[in-house]
Amino acid sequence: MKRTYLFDFDGTLVDSMPAYIGGMLKILDGYNVKYEKEIVKIITPLGFNGTAEYYLKTFGLKSTKADLLKQMQDNMIDEYFYNILPKEDVVQTLKRLKAQGHSLNVLTASPHITLDACLKRIGIYDLFDNVWSCDDFSTTKADPKIYQMSAERLGVKASDVLFLDDNLNADKTAKIAGMKVCGVYDPTSKDYVEEMKKETDFYIYNFKELLDVEF
Repeated sequence: MKRTYLFDFDGTLVDSMPAYIGGMLKILDGYNVKYEKEIVKIITPLGFNGTAEYYLKTFGLKSTKADLLKQMQDNMIDEYFYNILPKEDVVQTLKRLKAQGHSLNVLTASPHITLDACLKRIGIYDLFDNVWSCDDFSTTKADPKIYQMSAERLGVKASDVLFLDDNLNADKTAKIAGMKVCGVYDPTSKDYVEEMKKETDFYIYNFKELLDVEF
């Protein structure tokens, strides 16, 4: 039976969270803004646009959204273009799922400029039927509507999609939207593992475990 998978990108498919979060927090550090560690859980599903808006609203940075977006891109682009690698067993697992005839798709907070380049460099871009950034939906992964719209574009019910993400807030929101959800381990979200297990239908520590997940 054909299954439909919807994968997060950062921290799920690729080992990029240190670069992503580092690039985001470097901006606050540059403005000498104090923040709690919870901010990582908050901003990760928001993407560049959502995080820029959050920074301006929450911290009152004396900057424009356009300037913040440029800083984010400048802070991260080299890592995505040249250095970031897939997480363990991701490539092999995706190829197995593709060979079995399943639908593989990406929904991420990252913009296409870093997303597409990284997926192509590591050789998995063509495995996906759709590669979506939040920018394609004009909203963020903190909004249940983005998951419902994704399912509509895929031509299936939300309940027929398995969404995979390493971020607790994104997992909870996808669940609210009606999707089946699989939490994914990443060192940057290790403090939330037990809570993620309670909120999701499945949880994996290594990507090859996904081959045993039936939904």
